[in-house]
Amino acid sequence: MGTADIMPGVSGGTIALITGIYERLVHAISKINFKFIKPFLKGQFLESWSILKKEVDFELFIPLLMGIGLAVLTLSRLMSFLLSNYAAFTYAFFSGLILASAYIVYSEIEGFSVKNFSFGIIGFVFAFIFVGLNPISANHTLPILFISGMVAICAMILPGISGAFLLLLLDQYEYMINALNSQSITEIITFMLGALIGILSFSRLLDYLLEHHEHVTMSFLVGLMLGTLRLPYEKIDLSESSSIIISLVLGLIAFGIVMLLEKKFRYIDY
Repeated sequence: MGTADIMPGVSGGTIALITGIYERLVHAISKINFKFIKPFLKGQFLESWSILKKEVDFELFIPLLMGIGLAVLTLSRLMSFLLSNYAAFTYAFFSGLILASAYIVYSEIEGFSVKNFSFGIIGFVFAFIFVGLNPISANHTLPILFISGMVAICAMILPGISGAFLLLLLDQYEYMINALNSQSITEIITFMLGALIGILSFSRLLDYLLEHHEHVTMSFLVGLMLGTLRLPYEKIDLSESSSIIISLVLGLIAFGIVMLLEKKFRYIDY
């Protein structure tokens, strides 16, 4: 998920879906509250810990957050290098990831209905228009970074919407990559606080939608994924046949990787 979240065009939520932990993750996040803080402040540490154990799925969050953190810290330099020097090929690889992910989400939808199809179209149109927007010219003050963290994390947990792309649109992606590389603690903490508040708020809505309107929600997400393909398509160099061939091969490799992951992890009981 960390590797996906740092890539513009790919969603960490997609990886969670592929590996079979998505619904558990959303549900676990939505159930977190802060009742443990009150006894903690009173010095009642055992009671606070007892409440915290009931609220937080540590078996899920500890390895997941360690993996995300490790990926973000180690791959930020690599992503910066690839996007600066091999943007077209990198986005071609992203295209394969997104297309395969859309297929996997589509496979979650049982049967065809006009309602599901309509929401798929709405998602496609929304994403297609959205990714065509020009980046917003914004400064890099701490309040802006806080808000950017809130917005980006909501996208990162949704299959099909790239939080990194939202950061690109908000003109914060390159700045935050550089902040990670230079270990700018103030900026990183501010961004993470915004992300924490954003994910705790948004996960409750998403948990409700998945529980009560699963197929409509999944249809909308498929549309979102297909619509976001506009971004990598516009970045791929179609002027030379050699570039087209390399891009196609990279896209197929990415597609195959996602399908292999899906085959390996989909039916594992977490």
